[in-house]
Amino acid sequence: MQLTVDSVNLPVGWEIKKLGEVYDVRDGTHDSPKYLPEGYALITSKNLKNNGLSFKNVNYISEVDYKKINERSAVHKGDILLAMIGTIGNPIVVEVEPEFAIKNVALIKVPRNQSSYFLRYYLETEYVQSKMQREAKGTTQKFVGLGYLRDFPIILPPLSEQKRIVAILDEAFEGIDRAIANTEKNLTNSRELFKSYLQSVLTERGEEWKKTTLGKVCQFENGDRGKNYPNREEYVESGIPWINTGHIQPDGTLSQSEMNYITKEKYESLRSGKIRPGDLVYCLRGATLGKTALVAPFTVGAVASSLVIIRPSNLLDSHFLYYFLTSSVGQRQIKLYDNGAAQPNLGAKSVAKYTILLPTLTEQKVIVQKLAGLAAETQRLETIYRQKIAALNELKQSILQKAFTGELTADTPKTAKQEIAA
Repeated sequence: MQLTVDSVNLPVGWEIKKLGEVYDVRDGTHDSPKYLPEGYALITSKNLKNNGLSFKNVNYISEVDYKKINERSAVHKGDILLAMIGTIGNPIVVEVEPEFAIKNVALIKVPRNQSSYFLRYYLETEYVQSKMQREAKGTTQKFVGLGYLRDFPIILPPLSEQKRIVAILDEAFEGIDRAIANTEKNLTNSRELFKSYLQSVLTERGEEWKKTTLGKVCQFENGDRGKNYPNREEYVESGIPWINTGHIQPDGTLSQSEMNYITKEKYESLRSGKIRPGDLVYCLRGATLGKTALVAPFTVGAVASSLVIIRPSNLLDSHFLYYFLTSSVGQRQIKLYDNGAAQPNLGAKSVAKYTILLPTLTEQKVIVQKLAGLAAETQRLETIYRQKIAALNELKQSILQKAFTGELTADTPKTAKQEIAA
């Protein structure tokens, strides 16, 4: 039975209510109090995670602001917090008496005759999540308002049934969550194994390996940052690729489906930053500092100002260079030259100073072949693990759906419609 909020299909004794009819639904402050190095934590949507509260990167406020916010929105043990902005949802039950305040977070105060954990499970269903995301307002950032939440429909069985459902779900999800955690651990281990092998290959110096710098075996070319720099209004549906950091994929390729394009005339007006076969592109700024891709299969294109083109000489295999730049060995060198500003960035001259242990070209190709084989096997395992995690999460949603249609707690549950017919 598909989960729908329809009283006709509910078991006898179950009701449809508005969230605000049963629970006291509030929200935190919408103001921006002054942040301090320490004090009382101010919890926002970003601090609500699937596995509970996260105090990572939390902001702190003074005792005065804390008390002011808590005059109307004090959080207590047993309350539910729900993200109202951005990634809407992620409901959590507050399990200890807290000492924090909330901002742009819904606070659902659960009365004694209701189960906090039952409501949390209901708010985790695909039905609720998709409905809230679909009906949320906003363009740049989605949000739901307090009035919307108070009017949101909920399914409400008697308290004894709520507790019974929670007990069944707790037992079922304990095993599923353990399986997901083990699979995620295997996924992490497969990635770490490849990284470890890559590091060992690049640091175990062979007899003919030579220590050099990238500037001695590569050319560097920045994009044209002058008056002819393309703007968004000049993008076209097809033409010459205009490559930026966002096009770099995790596997070191450039996205073809999401690529931006400029006209041939605009491309020809650029004085620099034009790729050639065998080149790599390297991110010089921002949170994606050091992000790297081979330009293949593109043979023509130009790069945005956030990237630099690295062109290996005939002493350096481009795939070997890619593995070096994305390895922990290459990534560590970023810290040697990052300027430490709020917006991290490098210059091409700094990247040219990176030191690299260079085998002969023949040995580089042998190493690349081995690494490519291991990378393919790692990717195969990652695909299997991701599929397993997706299947386990689908199983959780399937069980949740049965829980809120009455199928989980009755062999042949009667609906109100069936009861009337009888």
